[in-house]
Amino acid sequence: MKKYKWIIILLNLIILLVYFNYSVSKKEELLKDGQLVLLQLAPVDPRSLMQGDYMNLRYAISNNTGTEHLPKRGYCVVRLDSKGIAEKVRFQKETTPLNKDEYLIKYTAPNEWNINIGAESFFFQEGQAKKYERAKYGGVRIDKDGNSLLVGLYNEQLKNIK
Repeated sequence: MKKYKWIIILLNLIILLVYFNYSVSKKEELLKDGQLVLLQLAPVDPRSLMQGDYMNLRYAISNNTGTEHLPKRGYCVVRLDSKGIAEKVRFQKETTPLNKDEYLIKYTAPNEWNINIGAESFFFQEGQAKKYERAKYGGVRIDKDGNSLLVGLYNEQLKNIK
């Protein structure tokens, strides 16, 4: 039995490492090939005593969701203007229908007033809060399946704040 115990432990470790590497490679692929979408930010407090300096992000596309009954999981359909800034078109449960020049962003709804798109916090080095206070947009890369990854914060001139 001891012999099988170590084989099972080793097999589980290999499966875990394969899954971890697959997950990392999918995120790298999204960073490289994903469509850059700028989401307008709503103001929030950029400080946490337990976690250090960070900005809790809230997006304008998630405002006024209380008037719609949203499923717990679904897609926010957005259309990009000429500058790449997203404008909410609608929320839907499935990936279709999707019209030309519309993009999907997956969301979860923890309650009837909020939606999360998976990029709700932006951490930065301590003492850099002043620099990020002027952020107007969150830069998110999305793929065709609606997966999103926060890549940075952008100012009014659409420049990445570094």
